[in-house]
Amino acid sequence: MENQDYNKAEKAVDNTENSLRNAATDAKWKVSDLADKARDYINEKRNNDEEANQEGWLDRVKANAADTWEDIKDGANDAWEKTKDAAEDVKAEWNKKTN
Repeated sequence: MENQDYNKAEKAVDNTENSLRNAATDAKWKVSDLADKARDYINEKRNNDEEANQEGWLDRVKANAADTWEDIKDGANDAWEKTKDAAEDVKAEWNKKTN
């Protein structure tokens, strides 16, 4: 296998890593933002003369986490397909050279 084929496979892995990092970075609620979101939830409930409780807060986080998971899953699937395609290209090149 030629050096360029290895480079191509390595680039595919790097692209996969970058895609996964971007998916995580683009998540709607980062851990550091949760405290602010919790304060907003409590203030919203107070302004509406409603009781803020842990169950309500966790329901809100759970709904958002489901959306975030879908975003991450889409990025991970995309990364998988790109890596798989690059690996198949490298394999095809290898087969051409050895046959």
